Amino acid sequence: MVKKITLLIPVIISAFIIGILGIVFIPLDIKNKDINFSKGTIKIDEKLLTVEIADTDFDRQRWLTFRDEPLSLNSGLLMIYDRPDLHSMWLLNIRYPIDLVWFDQEGNVVYAKKNAQPCDTILDSSQCTFKNTKPAKFVLASTSGFIHYNNVSEHSKLEIISV
Repeated sequence: MVKKITLLIPVIISAFIIGILGIVFIPLDIKNKDINFSKGTIKIDEKLLTVEIADTDFDRQRWLTFRDEPLSLNSGLLMIYDRPDLHSMWLLNIRYPIDLVWFDQEGNVVYAKKNAQPCDTILDSSQCTFKNTKPAKFVLASTSGFIHYNNVSEHSKLEIISV
């Protein structure tokens, strides 16, 4: 048994180091690849907003990573999930602070995080991962200040106009 462990530990450590190096040194053509999300229109309370739509696994995983230009305060990226659940947002490779708002299936705000700071390194994931506490079907991400600028509160209501 001891022989297996002495072999397994270096293999695990090597795999971990290679994985971290792969994330840190992602090729520029991948980092700068433009993802053209489809556009849609939503209404929060009485305010109409244009949003980018992430409704596939690939789009939700890519979301705002490696994006240099912050979204404007009157737009965002709406992630649409198949069913309500607890959806965590890990801000690895996000370039700027963002506001996050989780909405349930009826469009009610279930959780919001203002000025969520991106990860400095892959090792600080507990400081840059945010998760709703009640099931949500939609997550809206935008530039920090979006919640204040658009007067989003726990009483706000999301309405999908077009996606």
